[in-house]
Amino acid sequence: MGNIQVTLQRLLKNKNTVTIIGVIVIMALLYFGYKAQIDSKVNPVQVPVARETIQPKTLIKSDMIDYVDVAPVVLGENVLQYDTDIIGKYTNYNTVIPQGSMFYEETVVSKDELPDSSFVKVKKGEVVYNFPVDMDSTYGNSIFPGNKIDIYMKAEAENGQIMVGKLIENIEVLDVKDSSGQHVFENSEEQRVPAYLIFGVKDDINILLRKASYMYSFSVELFPVPHGGKVDNSGSTEVSTQYLKDFINANTVSIPEEETQESASPSTSASPSTTPSGNGNR
Repeated sequence: MGNIQVTLQRLLKNKNTVTIIGVIVIMALLYFGYKAQIDSKVNPVQVPVARETIQPKTLIKSDMIDYVDVAPVVLGENVLQYDTDIIGKYTNYNTVIPQGSMFYEETVVSKDELPDSSFVKVKKGEVVYNFPVDMDSTYGNSIFPGNKIDIYMKAEAENGQIMVGKLIENIEVLDVKDSSGQHVFENSEEQRVPAYLIFGVKDDINILLRKASYMYSFSVELFPVPHGGKVDNSGSTEVSTQYLKDFINANTVSIPEEETQESASPSTSASPSTTPSGNGNR
């Protein structure tokens, strides 16, 4: 035993021996450290994926999820790796998750975080307007979000003359909704019928459109036309945009806001109300 201790002491006092041992230790540390790093990148981990195609604004349930083994090296920082971060949440309003796809942070939100795309896209200084339409006035449901449209107006004047003209032009459609308020084009598996075009307008245009929509005694009809398109005005007189605006304002009145606040209920809009003037009742 004593001889062994003496031999070890002599070896440790030898600088060459110490250097060799140090090199071996360093190489071992480097090898095992490198191996651990590689293993952490390539050893498969289990992540949730969509068992089926999941449409926007859909509650995600456990039976919609499968699990696959994936090398961590291919996972991005925003991939959701635990089903507890997914089940009970909703797909975002602008997201379709394809079958077999992983789930990402920006595609999965809570119910409280789920926005309406109409309000997300409306520009600052504009208000959302719901413009009534049907299958025919949208050219067989061929007006899509992002399309530009013009709003035309057709009306019957006091003398019985039919007039038609462009009231507003170059409006961007933010959304198309059905009568239940669902987005017509968000779900590729359902056939939905358009009931409203949603777009943003300045306050003065908002009031002008609302005034026109109340002019029943003039048989006013408002309808969308793809921007730059033409309308069939046979049997009617084509008039200018300014003429139409003057016609609307001349045959309707705006009740000042201060006169309506006393009778307004808590749910009444704060914008000025409009009503046809006495000139419009024939």
